[in-house]
Amino acid sequence: MARSRTRSMVVGSLVAALIAVTAFVSVPVGVVPVTMQVMAVVLAALVLSPSGAFAATSVYLLLGAIGLPVFAGGRAGLAVLLGPTGGFLIGFVVGATLGAWVRRILTASFSALVADIAGAATVIVVVYVFGWLQLTVVTGMGIVEAAAVGVAPFLVWDVLKAAAAIGFAASIRKTGGLPSL
Repeated sequence: MARSRTRSMVVGSLVAALIAVTAFVSVPVGVVPVTMQVMAVVLAALVLSPSGAFAATSVYLLLGAIGLPVFAGGRAGLAVLLGPTGGFLIGFVVGATLGAWVRRILTASFSALVADIAGAATVIVVVYVFGWLQLTVVTGMGIVEAAAVGVAPFLVWDVLKAAAAIGFAASIRKTGGLPSL
């Protein structure tokens, strides 16, 4: 039991670190940067349990909130979480948790691929909704403008990142690389 718990904590920490590392691949595009984080968050949802995905993404947010430079562009602090892009970051926690839950529910009745696609889509939709809403509130943009700035330019790229995460998740599960948290 202790070994399983320790292994789960290590895996969750590694996933949080992966999300942080993928923030460093950051290309500024207006208010919202392009990062590889969506791929890491989708991967978390596809290979971890809902509680594991929640823990890993929450640890990531906590690290950034207390001042470690783990957000896009090496940024950190509560100001980032309360700023224009903070909704996307908060969406990571909710999206990964719900995506893992959707995947877990669907795996009982559908193929792993269908469950993965549904889980990945859940992550992307939730992250975009949280990000889009906070972007409108914090910047004062209208909902259409915020969608044009914070969602539309990223959609195709995030679908491609999700597809990559689905491939990685299938490979990880095939090799037995991660325990269920």
